[in-house]
Amino acid sequence: MPRHYVIANWKMNLPPEGIDAYLHVVGSGEPAGTSFIVAPPFPYLRDVARGAGTVLDVAGQNCADHQSGPFTGEVSAQMLLDAGARYVILGHSERRSLYGETDALIARKLAVAHAAGLVPVLCIGEDLRTREMGQVARFLADQVRAASAADFEKASEVIIAYEPIWAIGTGRNASGLMVAETVAQIREALRRFWPPRFESETSILYGGSVTPENVRDLVAHGHIDGFLVGGASLDSGKFLAIYGSLSSP
Repeated sequence: MPRHYVIANWKMNLPPEGIDAYLHVVGSGEPAGTSFIVAPPFPYLRDVARGAGTVLDVAGQNCADHQSGPFTGEVSAQMLLDAGARYVILGHSERRSLYGETDALIARKLAVAHAAGLVPVLCIGEDLRTREMGQVARFLADQVRAASAADFEKASEVIIAYEPIWAIGTGRNASGLMVAETVAQIREALRRFWPPRFESETSILYGGSVTPENVRDLVAHGHIDGFLVGGASLDSGKFLAIYGSLSSP
């Protein structure tokens, strides 16, 4: 049975209210049945981990595809673990589009991450042209298949975050029914390309410009297991509202 997650991806930002105040508010949310995860910029991982208490978990926003070595500016999975992270976001749409990360590179990062003991959050998603051409299922299946090169037989868990690139920062919204259809396609790809247990056990999150205003339809109709939240996660009140929508009956 998939677990529920709400992940705050701060990207290259800090919450205006300050880290301590943010963690205090979010930590009071009592997320019964849902895991709260905060992904801060690298320099603040240890600060967030120390302030997170028992309610929050911590994620890195990325990691290198090597365990160590002469790779200036990179951060290894083991370093994230040492700093207090339990999760790591990999293959985010911004890493793919702005930094040219390929499916093959992301598969290598996935392998390094789960070998180090981190739970990877694998981001996949299509652009507008792919959706308009009716190629979404094939495109996402190709991303899922490429990730299987990481060899998940020994991985305890992998989370998938579905990010429709065309809905990020564009004013367009994915409806709950549209997301439900896509989630079904992702699970079919998991059945085809990953070890059998992942089809039913993998948590699939939604990550396309999540706000308190659009989550209820996604929760009611999208067949999702939580959210990967960008800009709205910098405001503790908005982040709690998104969690509240997920946990409401």
